[in-house]
Amino acid sequence: MSDPIIAFEDVSFTYAGSETPALSNIDLAISEGEYVAILGLNGAGKTTLGLCVNGVVPHMLGGELTGEVRVAGLNVADYAVREMAKVVGIVFDNPEFQMSQLTVAEEVALGMENTGVSYAEMRRVIPEVLAQVGLAGFEERTPLGLSGGQQQRLAIAAVLAMKPRVLVLDEPTSNLDPVGKQDVFEIAERLNREQGMTVIIAEHEVEVVARYADRIVVLDQGRVVLNGPPKDVLSQVERLTELHLRPPQATRIAELLRDEHHLWDGPLPVLAEDAATGIEAILGRSA
Repeated sequence: MSDPIIAFEDVSFTYAGSETPALSNIDLAISEGEYVAILGLNGAGKTTLGLCVNGVVPHMLGGELTGEVRVAGLNVADYAVREMAKVVGIVFDNPEFQMSQLTVAEEVALGMENTGVSYAEMRRVIPEVLAQVGLAGFEERTPLGLSGGQQQRLAIAAVLAMKPRVLVLDEPTSNLDPVGKQDVFEIAERLNREQGMTVIIAEHEVEVVARYADRIVVLDQGRVVLNGPPKDVLSQVERLTELHLRPPQATRIAELLRDEHHLWDGPLPVLAEDAATGIEAILGRSA
């Protein structure tokens, strides 16, 4: 088996001025091409985990880091954030805060300029990455005139221009309408499935991560408390409830049919279509 593209080895981090660790003794390996969803309450450590992957922790945020984070064989503690940006792209929850240029093309070009990409290469890459996120022909538009969903797609395009191997999305849909949310989820899924990009997404939409993620990691108070395939993690209704996390609606319905009506047999589903199939079977038996 090849080495993981991301490896946390006994990683703990405490922000300067805080007595409580944001991350505690994290051991986590992520393979290249995996789609990993990070779940947890606000303050559980999701954002800090993502910032460790691109080196913002420990280089740009004060605090004490112990253990080791390696990405594509690089110890992030030994490389500047601008160097890690060639391997890891990160998109945050509020795209407007990431916009700083007058045009869409300039926004996409900014990261490339900072790493010395030639003008000719930038002219080639900009329309290519805008097309990937559904913004073809938007080069001369102002970023602040775009919708929230379009801004988030632009933020992803700016990351893609750096040709990273890892895409980190930190609650990317929290400020978007349903259409904008679906756009972002579909782009991330396409980048993962078609281009083999490793995707790490911190998200509250459990139905979405149940459908797209290969694996779910649940954090609680800076520790990994659950780690496995969606069907294994999200079907643990009692444990998720203890952690104040919401199981998928399909899972709750099947649990209700099992526990209160003794009608559901077998594992609890996490996808709506699996729940529908089970309910159809129940109705068929009772007909």
